[in-house]
Amino acid sequence: MPLERPYVILNAAMSLDGKIATRTNESRLSSQRDLRRVHMIRSQVDGIMVGLRTMLCDDPKLRVKYFHDNHPARIVVDSKARTPLDSYIVKTASSTLTLIAVTTKAPQRRVKQLQKAGVKILVCGNGPLVSLPVLMRRLRKLGIQRVLLEGGGTLNWGMLSQKLVDQVSVAISPRILGGEHAVTLVEGDGALRIEDAIHLRLLGMKRYGDELVLNYRVLS
Repeated sequence: MPLERPYVILNAAMSLDGKIATRTNESRLSSQRDLRRVHMIRSQVDGIMVGLRTMLCDDPKLRVKYFHDNHPARIVVDSKARTPLDSYIVKTASSTLTLIAVTTKAPQRRVKQLQKAGVKILVCGNGPLVSLPVLMRRLRKLGIQRVLLEGGGTLNWGMLSQKLVDQVSVAISPRILGGEHAVTLVEGDGALRIEDAIHLRLLGMKRYGDELVLNYRVLS
């Protein structure tokens, strides 16, 4: 367990060609058995983290089903505080800890509206994008020790490239989606050379019918 930040597990379901959503943003790739696995992980962490695009496309509940012994915090990386006020997590912010990470450039009117709804705002950086290392340190200081990252390709790359992910768990769906505009597991700038890649070590695998779940440790 890192002392300065939470332990982070990146989890996703993707097609065989690495897509986590179609070009129209449909993203329900997991089987029912894999959904139970995901919710089991959710029940064992202190926070579930997503990016703004996931909020806008899916309006996720970020809650635990099937297992009822934990209510992890909901964490949104949203530089300009664009999370909709009528989204599920904002409407239920008074009952479950909901954290939205912004920068100093976020409009104060939006920040105050979210705070009024019960959201806790974390200001993390002065630039156009949230400083992910600062956010991780803030989360640890709040007592959040384990985070499940359910991000899109951009947030996943930001976390991986800044060495903020400890474990990667991927369910490979027996589908090929294609589409150059479909979101892949990891996007961003990417590595320039093979030797610059983020290296992983296989910890284990499970098979659910034609679906394969791979679990990796992230190496330095």
